[in-house]
Amino acid sequence: MRERKTEMLWIHKAMLLAFMDILITLAVYLAALLIRFDFLFSRIPEEYIQGYIWSMPFWVIATVVVFYAFRLYHSVWRLASVAEVRMILTAYITLIPVYAAGILFMDLKMPRSYYCIGYVLSVCATTGIRFSYRILRAYSKRNSQVFNVKEREHVMIIGAGAVGQTLIKELINSDKMNVKVCCIIDDNPSKIGKQLEGIPIVGDRYDIIEMAAKYDIDRIIYAIPATTGKNRKDILNICKETKCRMQTVPAVYQIVNGEVNVSKLRNVEITDLLGRAQVKVNNEEIFAAIKGKTVMVTGGGGSIGSELCRQIAHAEPKQLIIFEIYENNAYEIQQELKRTYPNLNLKALIGSVRNTNRINWVIEKYRPDIIFHAAAHKHVPLMEDSPNEAIKNNVIGTYKTAKAATKYGVKKFVLISTDKAVNPTNIMGASKRLCEMVVQMMNRESSNTDFVAVRFGNVLGSNGSVIPLFKKQIAEGGPVTVTDKNIIRYFMTIPEAVSLVLQASYYAKGGEIFVLDMGDPVKIDDMARNLIRLSGYKPDVDIMVEYTGLRPGEKLFEELLMDEEGLQETENELIHIGKPIDMDDEWFKEKLHELDEASRHEDGHMKEIVAEIVPTYHIDKTKHAGA
Repeated sequence: MRERKTEMLWIHKAMLLAFMDILITLAVYLAALLIRFDFLFSRIPEEYIQGYIWSMPFWVIATVVVFYAFRLYHSVWRLASVAEVRMILTAYITLIPVYAAGILFMDLKMPRSYYCIGYVLSVCATTGIRFSYRILRAYSKRNSQVFNVKEREHVMIIGAGAVGQTLIKELINSDKMNVKVCCIIDDNPSKIGKQLEGIPIVGDRYDIIEMAAKYDIDRIIYAIPATTGKNRKDILNICKETKCRMQTVPAVYQIVNGEVNVSKLRNVEITDLLGRAQVKVNNEEIFAAIKGKTVMVTGGGGSIGSELCRQIAHAEPKQLIIFEIYENNAYEIQQELKRTYPNLNLKALIGSVRNTNRINWVIEKYRPDIIFHAAAHKHVPLMEDSPNEAIKNNVIGTYKTAKAATKYGVKKFVLISTDKAVNPTNIMGASKRLCEMVVQMMNRESSNTDFVAVRFGNVLGSNGSVIPLFKKQIAEGGPVTVTDKNIIRYFMTIPEAVSLVLQASYYAKGGEIFVLDMGDPVKIDDMARNLIRLSGYKPDVDIMVEYTGLRPGEKLFEELLMDEEGLQETENELIHIGKPIDMDDEWFKEKLHELDEASRHEDGHMKEIVAEIVPTYHIDKTKHAGA
């Protein structure tokens, strides 16, 4: 019904426009005769009047038919632009031979000036009538805005390129946005001082703060989606000093898809200030490697695990098995995937990687081709107080799952690791380093399974990460708590982390530790203050920042690569491979057995035992070693 109504509305508008074209054609050629004879109708010879009357039916029909063929009745003229002018001119060039054929066929004897004047007037009138709606609409809107100056939001656009131009048009023509685009910022010196869509380009990035004050800017829109990570970070860092609301055009693909409009803008988030390019992977080759395979994700309900499940489901696997100890998490991702991928062969199973019989039964029954091992305890302070649980779940659970994978012919086993495994100062990081050692040992022993690990930094937005905590503290009015003013961390988004894991599964030959080049580390203090500014507040004025001291096992900086590992390149310039470290596998197996026994008996010296196996693990002697 709605489509029918829309179609009828278009027909009515097209008919009205065609009627106006008929009137224009009749009027301009009559005007051409009057101009030829000095606007004295009595001086026009009778045969010219007859010629005009005789030719007009053909002229009118030819004009309307050609205009329809060139879709001049299909355009949205309230948004008319250069493209519509080009359509009009093309239609009139086509009309020249059509008119000439009519003149010859009807043997018209009219003054040459009649044809020239009429043709020129017709082009001008047709163009003018079509653009008049846009001009009148813009004039009316600007007049109405004069009476609502206080209510309008003043906007600054960053970027005088094609995206910025499209965005300005959208803002100007939108009926839903009571805004005034005041100025544009662009780093290209040749553009400064010029105008884009009537809006002045007033300076480069170093003029942002001054121009925001001069034009009383309320909102800044960043419209350079293709810029590099560092440039984006630098510009947005300047913008946030203005205290203006900040928005950005999401991504380049939305430009390609024609999705750049007001509705696609989003607020600038902390991820925009990380200062590095988005991790890029070859999704086609990754999905091709997963399609038709049986894939199992342990810890499939967690932050990383659930995103793995989403991306794997998109690759059309033969079967996806979610293995998760927490039933609520398993249920949530199961229901989400059922809604999104109704044809997916999905199995959600409850169980622990610590349960030998359960993990063996699951892998034997479903025979996965690939296992992504994301099940782990990861909260640093909590694991410091429960080190035996960290070993039971992270180390022994990984060992049991890896042995089952080898026993039942799994092709690839991918461990999710962390930068905290490098020179660890906490039991959680040390346990993940032990997991990496397990993976490398199992790869040397197994002839049919490729074992690899993927190491990355902190994941923004994951359960227990710092950003949700900061946002909650800001919403409550503060204070925002930072452990140490100098603490730094590497960060990535959940989709980036998962893309890296999937890419590693494709590259894997066995024994590698894949490491992401995560760019420059970020000071947590800077991140907290930036988040306060992005929320519209001033640090230490509206929202206080407090320093609470390093927590048990926490260190000031994280490393991604151990010194002795070396570094190899991959096809993806942001992904590197750490060289496997030689070790005595038989000795390590004995130590794993010792860890298993000690953890099951709640040994109070677990950290000391781990330090014997992981020489790079530095225990903080000032903190109590809980059991």
